[in-house]
Amino acid sequence: MMKTIGSELKKHVLTGISYMIPLVIAGAVIMAISRVGGSIYGITDIWDAKHAESANNLIRLLHSLDGFGGMALGLMFPVIAAFIGYSISDKLAIAPGLVAGMLVKDIGAGFLGALAAGLIAGYTCLLLKKYVKLPKAAASVVPVFIVPVFGTLITVLLINYVVGIPFASLNTGLENWLNGLSGTNQILMAAIIGGMVGFDLGGPVNKAAVTTAMALLTTGIYAPNTAAQVAIIIPPLGLGLATILAKRKYNTELREAGKSSLVMGFVGISEGAIPFAVESPLKVMPVTVIGSAIGSALAVGLGSVNKAPISGFYGWFTVEMWPIYVLSIAVGTFVVAGLTILLRGNPVIVDEETVIDDIDEAEWEA
Repeated sequence: MMKTIGSELKKHVLTGISYMIPLVIAGAVIMAISRVGGSIYGITDIWDAKHAESANNLIRLLHSLDGFGGMALGLMFPVIAAFIGYSISDKLAIAPGLVAGMLVKDIGAGFLGALAAGLIAGYTCLLLKKYVKLPKAAASVVPVFIVPVFGTLITVLLINYVVGIPFASLNTGLENWLNGLSGTNQILMAAIIGGMVGFDLGGPVNKAAVTTAMALLTTGIYAPNTAAQVAIIIPPLGLGLATILAKRKYNTELREAGKSSLVMGFVGISEGAIPFAVESPLKVMPVTVIGSAIGSALAVGLGSVNKAPISGFYGWFTVEMWPIYVLSIAVGTFVVAGLTILLRGNPVIVDEETVIDDIDEAEWEA
């Protein structure tokens, strides 16, 4: 029973996250473009209102772009709450979820508050639909009036007076704790986030770490996002590299998967590593956790700052101290590749492709 409930909740939350992520990426990338453009002019605060009156048309445009990106990011909590509700009770919960998500944003209840808002909106609307019964002639009033009005009212009252207060306190405490981290503590935090991202390669633990890190971007906390974005790409790059460095330890199918894994790693998709995790989970998962943790800790510890939720190569050079950032990715990648090769032992996989590649040219001619 508990397992079923847990699976249902996970499905609803992941639905909300899947709708939220494109919005966050769009907003953050637009803001990154604005801020990189501003830095060309030596402007480090392109978001400041004073730039709206600049004599330079391009600077005014960059200032506006930053505002547009911030507007998109500001919709993150309403969208995740609305679509968690949508996953539970279809379109009935979209309005209550949007309103509750806006309330969560206003009272500072953070990402956890948005999750709670979506779940409350969804299940409130589901119960109203199920138990509010009117005569057949008036039945159409339920979905167009009763559910949206009372669903929204119940949800916002619970968020504002019951759920929101502890979540707002928790969120403030988390922000203060993260802002107060420095030195070894910050490196340890980065390693933990990196290990979580590398653990299940796009699964719930990975998504929990990545989504929380992205949510913290809205409060100006960048270290968790830096750690997460480094860790996203290390497993597919490392496992793909292993199939090149130790070609004879992999069959044709896995060597082809290795090529795909490298490509997916460079564009920022952890799932490229999944074929290797499925083939040998007890050997692969510990390695991806270790490599991701090391890469993330290095990037944050040495001062790299990634302010956008972009892990692919096209975002590397917008990172503060990007050479260190790229070096950290490389170190984590080689750790994953080296440990993977070591743990696979010495067996040589012989198949048609390997036989052809390993035949000495002289022997072939003879």
